[in-house]
Amino acid sequence: MQGGRMDRKNDPLGNLTADRRQLLIGMTALFASAGLPWPKAEAASADGGLQLGEEAPYSFDALKKRAKALAEKPYVAPKIPHEDVLETLGFEAYQGITFDPEKTMWREKDSPFAFQLFHQGKFFKTPVKLYTVEDGAARQIRYSPDVFSYKDGSLRNKLPDDLGYAGFRMMEPDNKSDWLSFLGASYFRAAGPERQYGLSARGLAVDTGLPRPEEFPRFSEFWLHKPKDGAGAVEVDALLESESVTGAYRFLISQPDEVVMDIEADLYVRKPIERLGIAPLTSMFWFSETNRKDGVDWRPEVHDSDGLAMWTGKGERIWRPLNNPATVRTSAFLDENPRGFGLLQRDRLFADYEDDSTFYDKRPSVWVEPIGDWGAGEVHLLEIPTDDEIYDNIGAYWKPAQPIKGGDELKFSYRLHWVAGDPFGAPTIGRVVSTRTGQGGVPGQPRPANTTKFVIDFEGGPLDRLEQRFDLDAVIDASRGEIENPYVIKVVGTDRWRAFFDLNVEGTEPVEIRCYVALDGETLTETWLYQFVPGANPA
Repeated sequence: MQGGRMDRKNDPLGNLTADRRQLLIGMTALFASAGLPWPKAEAASADGGLQLGEEAPYSFDALKKRAKALAEKPYVAPKIPHEDVLETLGFEAYQGITFDPEKTMWREKDSPFAFQLFHQGKFFKTPVKLYTVEDGAARQIRYSPDVFSYKDGSLRNKLPDDLGYAGFRMMEPDNKSDWLSFLGASYFRAAGPERQYGLSARGLAVDTGLPRPEEFPRFSEFWLHKPKDGAGAVEVDALLESESVTGAYRFLISQPDEVVMDIEADLYVRKPIERLGIAPLTSMFWFSETNRKDGVDWRPEVHDSDGLAMWTGKGERIWRPLNNPATVRTSAFLDENPRGFGLLQRDRLFADYEDDSTFYDKRPSVWVEPIGDWGAGEVHLLEIPTDDEIYDNIGAYWKPAQPIKGGDELKFSYRLHWVAGDPFGAPTIGRVVSTRTGQGGVPGQPRPANTTKFVIDFEGGPLDRLEQRFDLDAVIDASRGEIENPYVIKVVGTDRWRAFFDLNVEGTEPVEIRCYVALDGETLTETWLYQFVPGANPA
C-alpha cells in the first residue's frame, strides 16, 4: 500500500506509481502474480490501429460464474514472460515508450471515452488481457509493438513481439491528456474536476497493515464496452484474482465534470481472510499546518489528502486530520451501514503549498458512497511514517465485521466521487478547515509542563449566519489527560470560528481527542477527531 511513486510532475502519461517500496515487510507482491502470454493468432480485424481477435459472446453474468469457478480451484500464479527484458525498462526507458495517438480507440466524435494502452515495463511486468465489447460480443486486443513510439529507436527491435499491455487510460477529447487510468495490481485513479491526478483507489485490499506482507489482488482482464453515440458513461468490467479471493467487477464511469464511478463487486473467497478491505483508497501525507514544525521541505504543506471524512450510519459527520506517525498505526472507527467515507483534500489554495509544478491544491478528493446496507464493520485508517512525498503512506477502507471464510460469496456496491474538496457541495454543518498545535498556557506567563495547545478552525453551515459572540461551546473529550481553558471565538474578518483548548497529559501513549462546537446544546459542526502522541510533535 505504501510505495515510491513516479514523480508525477514529470510524468506526462499520468502513470499510477512505480518503484513502490515495501509496506511493512514488502510490496513486491504488487507485481508477483503474472498473466500468461497471449497467443500469436492472426487478428481478425483492426480498429483504430489495434489488432482485434475473433468475436466471442460475453456477459457480466458469465464473468461472475467464471470468477466463482476460479475460486473453487487452487490459485496458480502465472509466470512473467520475458522478465529479464522488462527489467531493463526502468523509469527513463519506460517514459520513452509512448502510445501512438493515431491509434487511439473510439476517437470518433470527440468521445471522452477514447482510450490508449500502457506498455509493460520494469514496474509493470504483469500483462493484462484487454477486450472491447460491442453488442454482447467481446474481441481481445492483441499486443502489437507497432502501436507504440520509441524514443530510443533501437529499443523497438530489442523487444520481443509477444509482450503484452499493462493497463489502459481514458483520454480527453483533445487526445493529448488522460483523465482515468487502470495500471498495476488493482489500482486505478481519476484526475478529478481540476484535471490533476492525486490519490488512487484499488479494487480490494487484503491484510493491509498487518505485521506480514500484504496480499495484492490484481485485475487480470478487462472488458471495455463501447459506448453508444452521446452516451454519458462507459462500462468497464474486470476479473480480479489473488491467492485468497477472486472477483467480478463492473464499473460504470461517467465524466461530465466530476468523475463518478458506480462499482459492483462480486467476491468469491478461496480461504479465510483476516482483514478484508472494501473500497480501499491510498494516498500521501507528509506534512500540513498541523505538523509543519516537523517538515524539512521549503513548502508550507505537502500532501495529496489532509484528512479522513466519515458520515456514520447514525448521521454523525466526522473529520480526522491525517498524521505522519513515528510508527505504523491503524485506527478503526466502528460503524453500521455507513453513509460514506473518504480521503479529502480540503486545503485548496495555492498559498497552502506554493508549488507550481505538482499542484497539490488541485488534487482530487475521493468519497465512497455505499449503495445498499453494508452492515456492521469498521472504517480503517492506515498511517505509515514517511520522509518524502514520493511514498503512498495513507490507506482507508471498510472492513466488514463478520469473519471472512473460504467459500464465502460477498457482494458490495458503492459509488466513488472524484471531486474538488468535499463531495456534496455547500456544507449543511460547520466543517474543520485547519488544525494547529503549539505550546500550551498563556503568553507572558510561565508555561505549564506537559501541556499542548490545540487550535481548530471551523467554517460553513450555520456558522456563516453567526455574528461574533462568546457563548459557543467547545465540547471536548480526551481518552486521558486533562482539558483546560476551552473557548470558541470568531476569527476577525472571516466567517471562521476558532476553538481553543489545552491538553495536559503525561507519558507517551497516544491520546484520542474529540471536539465539536455547539450552541445551547445544538451541534453546529462536524466532530473533529485527533490522535495525539505526546512528545512526538514537540511544541
